[in-house]
Amino acid sequence: MDELKGKIEKALFEARPYVEYFDKLKETINKVKEKITDEREFKKFLEDEITKAQEPFKTDLKIFLQKFETL
Repeated sequence: MDELKGKIEKALFEARPYVEYFDKLKETINKVKEKITDEREFKKFLEDEITKAQEPFKTDLKIFLQKFETL
């Protein structure tokens, strides 16, 4: 669990220069960070959020997911 939280924080840090709505992204991620128990569940949540989100925030979520997956 702590490893997942660390990975999330690192992905947020790496995505920051590329996203337009960083505060909204961080708020969205932090809202579920405490509830998610594993990486698969977290990625599923992100994919669901991407389908619901509108541009340009949708792109921010995709950038974060890409950074998260490369860690």
